[in-house]
Amino acid sequence: ETYSLSPPAKKKQILCISYSVGEDWLSSLLSPAPCLSPCLQGYPSFWNDCLSPGLRGGILIELALRGRIHLEPLTARKKRLLDRKVLLKSAAPTGDVLLDETLRHIKASESMETVQTWIELLTGETWNPFKLQYQLRNVRERVAKGLVEKGILTTGKQSFLLFDMTTHPICDTTEKQRLLRKLQDSLLERWTGDPRRMDRRLLALLVLAHASDVLEKALGGLEDTQYEMAMSRVRDVLEADAELEAAQGKGTEVIWAVLAAFNRA
Repeated sequence: ETYSLSPPAKKKQILCISYSVGEDWLSSLLSPAPCLSPCLQGYPSFWNDCLSPGLRGGILIELALRGRIHLEPLTARKKRLLDRKVLLKSAAPTGDVLLDETLRHIKASESMETVQTWIELLTGETWNPFKLQYQLRNVRERVAKGLVEKGILTTGKQSFLLFDMTTHPICDTTEKQRLLRKLQDSLLERWTGDPRRMDRRLLALLVLAHASDVLEKALGGLEDTQYEMAMSRVRDVLEADAELEAAQGKGTEVIWAVLAAFNRA
């Protein structure tokens, strides 16, 4: 998988990803620890060019939330989030295959890199052949396999003119609706009115759904007035000053750095 950080032109979205709070990152699917989770369906690895870097950004956020990485301190020369390097805080395994693989890459790297550079390296977007070793391969397929094992997705094939493609349609629609309700409630009934007062995982939820270009689809089932209200609040968060919010929000620097990386692309 090699994808650009830059959001592509709008396409027909057959792939859906939704994040929930209090569940396991990569879908309660790879480890029992509580974190963010995506639920995928459709045609992974083909239609949504934003999903691969979005997942890598999510992995970095999850490592930060688990206390494994952090950004280097502010200095006179490095004040911007995108200029500050990712530092290893703890190399202790998380028990999650993808998180631990990323952690090993960060530990083994000969040079410190920024959040944006790590997203690119983990996605495989680099011209340096010596850095290709840091690419996380087949992430969506590995995530989908975990969801199949948990009974959330199933495996099938879609026939095209010249080839067949493996698909992973949702078989547990109850789980999908529960995840969507959590996302929608965070912007409506449970809206805090201030990004600094948001739970860190709720903030990460919005940033990652935006980065993966699935946020509008996740809110598409709302009534018109609710949709407009939710999208207005989404814009309040996504258009906030990332530098200021990171400086004043406890433990959110990597989340805002991921958002800044995607907004810059």
